[in-house]
Amino acid sequence: MKHILVVDDDSKLRGLLIDYLSQHAFRVTGVKDSHQLGQVLQAEPVDLVLVDLNLGHEDGLEIVRTLSGKSDAPIIIISGDRLEETDKVVGLELGASDYITKPFGLREFLARIRAALRVRPATTDRKDRKVYTFDGWTLNVKRRQLLLNGGEEVKLTTGEFNLLIAFLRSPRQVLSREQLLSASRVHDEEIFDRSIDVLILRLRRKLETDPSSPKLIRTERGAGYIFDADVAVEERGRPK
Repeated sequence: MKHILVVDDDSKLRGLLIDYLSQHAFRVTGVKDSHQLGQVLQAEPVDLVLVDLNLGHEDGLEIVRTLSGKSDAPIIIISGDRLEETDKVVGLELGASDYITKPFGLREFLARIRAALRVRPATTDRKDRKVYTFDGWTLNVKRRQLLLNGGEEVKLTTGEFNLLIAFLRSPRQVLSREQLLSASRVHDEEIFDRSIDVLILRLRRKLETDPSSPKLIRTERGAGYIFDADVAVEERGRPK
């Protein structure tokens, strides 16, 4: 049974979502703030997190930013007053996989949750023992660990990880947005139909020395993107 975490300081709405999702075979935990959120994440695994931006004394976007760096669980934002496209873009750039505006229908709400849960698994097999190296970076697929020059780990969301794998499998080849969408299995919702571009921006910020003038992930105008680096692949031995 999938475990969903609802972050909302409105006890009435929180209770409504918990009751509804519980009726559809989900285990649901409700919390009112980032403190309680942290306690739940430390205690047990979570498959998806719903974050209401209107938390009163806390900024829901900051919770999204922090959570996306610590967990692979998809994050869905709920908002009743930040409805402009720029708000949606910021939320997606910070790591959310979807952005739902109030009021919303419960059937659509459920469909979006199920869609987000479907794209959570990485496109790579957990038994994949490949280690990619490129431009000073090392990506261990099995550990889902990205290191720069063997130093501190750089956290990747599931979408960023899958997108990077797609690039590393086809270095110095032009990949269209459609190819990248398919390869990384990023859920492309109507709320923002350029989600690949958002993921590219986020990945550039983590990989590039100067994201405003990218050298690794270059835009091929009218065609797509190209990963411009030499990529070495090592298959780590399997235990006997």
